[in-house]
Amino acid sequence: MNAHSRRQPSVTAKPATLARLLLKHQPKAEMELTHQSPWELLVATILSAQCTDQRVNQVTPALFKRFRRPQDFASAAPLELETLIKSTGFYKNKAKHLIGCGKAVTERFGGTVPQRMEELTTIPGVGRKTANVILGTAFGQPAIVVDTHVKRVANRLGLTTSDNPERIEQDLQRQFPEAQWTAISQRLLLHGRYICLARKPLCNSCPLYAECHWKGKLPQ
Repeated sequence: MNAHSRRQPSVTAKPATLARLLLKHQPKAEMELTHQSPWELLVATILSAQCTDQRVNQVTPALFKRFRRPQDFASAAPLELETLIKSTGFYKNKAKHLIGCGKAVTERFGGTVPQRMEELTTIPGVGRKTANVILGTAFGQPAIVVDTHVKRVANRLGLTTSDNPERIEQDLQRQFPEAQWTAISQRLLLHGRYICLARKPLCNSCPLYAECHWKGKLPQ
């Protein structure tokens, strides 16, 4: 089923109004993963899978003190790397991805994180979501990140009816100007992380309440 034939929400919040309200509520909407370079952001984003940004930020100072460059990760001993990142969960797979990522960036991209989606997604541990984080935050390119928070908020606001991240990305791309893509997805993400929670949304303090037509929203 293509994007044009998919069922669209019967009631949809106006994207321009949502963008204005989110900007007012979150004027900065900054990335919460601490990083000093595209490489550090790539590592932190891989570690953030099934883990909070706060936990990742507790782990990365010691990690980057021991392993700084892609080539350092490429030659890392798996056990040592696993020990440093253990508290982020799924540490064996993450260590494997980080070593593979270090090798790929070192051997195929000259030690520099690439700036194209097609290249980023060839790196171990890097899918479309992670690639969009890097493109948008590290390189300032228009990019929409679709994580669980963005998926939930976009569906509740009627911006999409899909559960497929790539389709959600396409739906949001159609409704917001390209110049807003990175900022709007970050604001939707933070809105889902702190207000539009999965189980107990804080509807009584939601700046988008009047624009939200989600059947499950709570009375203010």
